[in-house]
Amino acid sequence: MAEQFPRARTAIAGASTFGLGEMPGWSSMELAAKASQIALADAGVALAEVDALFICTPDDFLAGLTFAQVLGLRPRFTDNNRTGGSAFISHVITAAAMLDAGMIDVALIAHGSNQRSGAGGKLVSAARSSSWEAPYQPLFPVSSYALAAARHMHQYGTTREQLAEVAVAARGWANHNPEAFAKGPLTIGDCLNARIISSPLSARDCCLVTDGAAAIVLTRADRARDLRRAPVYVLGAAAATDHNDITAMPDLTVTAAAESGRRAYAMAGVGPGDIDVVSLYDAFTINTILFLEDLGFCPKGEGGRFVSGGAIGPGGVLPVNTNGGGLSCAHPGMYGLLAITEAVRQLRGEAASQIDGVELALAHGNGGTLSSQATLILGSAAD
Repeated sequence: MAEQFPRARTAIAGASTFGLGEMPGWSSMELAAKASQIALADAGVALAEVDALFICTPDDFLAGLTFAQVLGLRPRFTDNNRTGGSAFISHVITAAAMLDAGMIDVALIAHGSNQRSGAGGKLVSAARSSSWEAPYQPLFPVSSYALAAARHMHQYGTTREQLAEVAVAARGWANHNPEAFAKGPLTIGDCLNARIISSPLSARDCCLVTDGAAAIVLTRADRARDLRRAPVYVLGAAAATDHNDITAMPDLTVTAAAESGRRAYAMAGVGPGDIDVVSLYDAFTINTILFLEDLGFCPKGEGGRFVSGGAIGPGGVLPVNTNGGGLSCAHPGMYGLLAITEAVRQLRGEAASQIDGVELALAHGNGGTLSSQATLILGSAAD
């Protein structure tokens, strides 16, 4: 089947983040609603014009309905797809198709979480280890990612020092970002000496636990060109899933990003070498290495060597997670929408660590335990 995608016929017209870090007294939905107000104002679109709502929060299985109620809207369409951090790019796919078909006119995609202040800094998730994995008492979800990291190390010689390179690069970007929650010096030695959470992953290999929210506004490209901000065009987007439980993953060193990336590139008519800036879902340091490989930025098994020597940090050959990522900027339960907003900011020329001449950006979301992958290609121009 030849996939059809409305390349550059829809655009992100507004984007925002809100409350990254600690926001005591705010509910997840209140955070998402505030981020939505800011994104709509950014786009110059009235709330009453929104006719499609997409949301995923960690603590509300009927979040689409709650979101409509909180905003006082009666939308044509609501979606609270819960594939984890990949959900927001899947929302973009659905919204782009519906906008192009004329079924909706303005889509609002939002996320909010108060897991740091509202849940005592613990991960809030309805997901759990499966009954097949539970007897081994894994720490969910870190042990699943530790299993993938251990396999990558065994198969390709990846080292803990190379995993640490990912965390150090993220901190380097975060130190230039006023929104980032974790700042200050971080060395390879700091990472290697940190407390082991689930071998071989230490505390420095694991994402933050923060509050926060983000939102984006999508509309058709012809309308976006008449709005307040320069459009960020949706050039291609694809999702792929190959398992739920980590024990059912076909190959612990290859994620479904290999498929979602290939299809997204084809839709956009570009390749990895054309991408100027990359936003990856870095819940754990192994994620960044796996996704750089699977998305074609380096050969399979070469991810550890690729990230070494500051290659993905400030001044490196490939800017990755220029806001600090989930490892050092923020990780409010799910990071996927923050990956998109950072890509949007880079394309607009307004990122805290702005890269010169950005025309193409890739944002990638991960859900479950390396289970659901989604890739989004955005451009500053429609051609």
